[in-house]
Amino acid sequence: MRISPRVPDLPALDLLLSVTELGSLGRAAQAHNISQPSASSRIRYLEQLVGVPVLQRSALGSRPTPAGTLVAKLARDVMEAAQRMDVALATLRDQHSSQMSVVASQTVVEYLFPRWLKDLRTRSPGLAVALDAGNSAQVAGAVLEGRFPIGFVEGPRVPRGLAGRTVAQDELLVVVAPQHAWAGRTAITVEELASAELIQREEGSGARTAFEHAMKANAPDWKPAPLLELPSTTAIKNAVMGGVGPAVMSSLAVSRDLTAGTITSVTVSGLRIRRRLRAVWPAGQRPVGPARDLCAIACLSHP
Repeated sequence: MRISPRVPDLPALDLLLSVTELGSLGRAAQAHNISQPSASSRIRYLEQLVGVPVLQRSALGSRPTPAGTLVAKLARDVMEAAQRMDVALATLRDQHSSQMSVVASQTVVEYLFPRWLKDLRTRSPGLAVALDAGNSAQVAGAVLEGRFPIGFVEGPRVPRGLAGRTVAQDELLVVVAPQHAWAGRTAITVEELASAELIQREEGSGARTAFEHAMKANAPDWKPAPLLELPSTTAIKNAVMGGVGPAVMSSLAVSRDLTAGTITSVTVSGLRIRRRLRAVWPAGQRPVGPARDLCAIACLSHP
């Protein structure tokens, strides 16, 4: 549907209705918080579009011409429709701001998001949040497809097609069971780590991607050959504690276990793997509403 360029805009029609109701261009200008010269200019613009005078001015005020009466009648229908649209859009905005869907990597979901959600609910008590979890590749894909306005990923770089902002930093640690041979060592070498069979997350996991990126930078001939692939950090921790083998895990995921002594961290000489956790959204856009608030809270929680 294409509107003719000769159809007046809403402010001009609204002003005409005010003039017909108040009987004065000056009073109408005051009601619209504009100057009388601006009001006169707006009416002249309307008359140019209509092609005939719409107001008859006199010392006693302004009243519509016969053509102006017809335009005002049509304008009233248009303004009532515009007001209904304004109310409907306000309702839509309120509904949008009262709910949010977000997708995040497992590390973020398990160890960071609960704290963020608490702060978000304090800021927006009526907000309903739907949270989905996946590995970083799945999160990036879901945001790219437009299924979520914002996501949180791990890994060495922002996924292609997305923009992002660092919200936290994390370190990957080599961990073993307390009875493992490495547990009593002061440190192991990169070569020893490269030759070991490790318990790892599936391909697409942010932790695995960051680890493989770091290993290839320090041992160019290294090729990943996992002893076991598991789909969650909890499953990997249980396998490590059960003595199945070593793993490389987020410090966020194992901090309590290290304190409790159920898992031991192993130093690797010359290798320290730090990574960024990022909020991501489609490139060319910016988070708005609750998604913007969540991103700000995440950044403030981890300066």
